[in-house]
Amino acid sequence: MPRTIGVVSRDVLLAEDGLSFLRGIIEGRHPGPPFADAMDFDIAEAEAGRVVFVGKPSARFFNPLGTIHGGWTATILDSAMACAAHSTLKAGEGYTTLEMKLNYVRPVMPESEIVRCEGRLIHRGGSIITSEGKLVDARGKLLAHGTETCLVLRA
Repeated sequence: MPRTIGVVSRDVLLAEDGLSFLRGIIEGRHPGPPFADAMDFDIAEAEAGRVVFVGKPSARFFNPLGTIHGGWTATILDSAMACAAHSTLKAGEGYTTLEMKLNYVRPVMPESEIVRCEGRLIHRGGSIITSEGKLVDARGKLLAHGTETCLVLRA
């Protein structure tokens, strides 16, 4: 079923816990975010503390060197790591990214086929959430990895 693209109201976002909201995107109850549609990736799995995105790098994301721009890689990693944090939110909580650190291991190319980016929770405190992410190609080869720190916000 094709997913709708859009943004929910703040009231809708804060009414559910984070995991239920993310599953709502996967199930089509909530629209997918416009930026993910533009970047050709989507959330595929969500459980408490773990989220997976899949994407298709294509030549439309090439940098002048003929490889996928690092910003595309950073965006899918940020999405997976931040959504791992999002999956831990209680109803009425939000978050924002404070810091992200990435390591690019191999170039991402259209030949990488469908890539898989998994974000995992490292720690959930009262105010700070840390997570890690790994981006792999269709053969399971590591392309990039990183860590992220998020700040919990109360409505």
